[in-house]
Amino acid sequence: MAGKVVHFEIPFDDGDRAREFYAAAFGWQSLAMPEMDYTMVTTGPTTEEGLSEPGFINGGMYPRRDGFTAPNVVIDVADIEAALRAVEQAGGSTVTERTAVGDMGFTAYVKDTEGNLVGLWQNA
Repeated sequence: MAGKVVHFEIPFDDGDRAREFYAAAFGWQSLAMPEMDYTMVTTGPTTEEGLSEPGFINGGMYPRRDGFTAPNVVIDVADIEAALRAVEQAGGSTVTERTAVGDMGFTAYVKDTEGNLVGLWQNA
């Protein structure tokens, strides 16, 4: 169902330090993906099919850069192009256009009316 928060992202200055911190403080597991300059984060039990119990989401971490300086949530949408239009009509703005993420799906980033960065996700 579209509109759910399905992922989070946390920027870092030092990837190794960030991965070590979240592992030690919260028991999170991480998988660095250097080819994407991204780290996948698992915050709870998962199987090959996905989350194995309700009540949590997984996320990711990436290097801090212009416009990507604070944690953000990622919202599932049925159609990123339609969601980008809806964001603009509601007073927000597009930060990055629709981008393919391998064969998994598509992402885009927007700013809400308060200046917060929000990710969008569309499954392939």
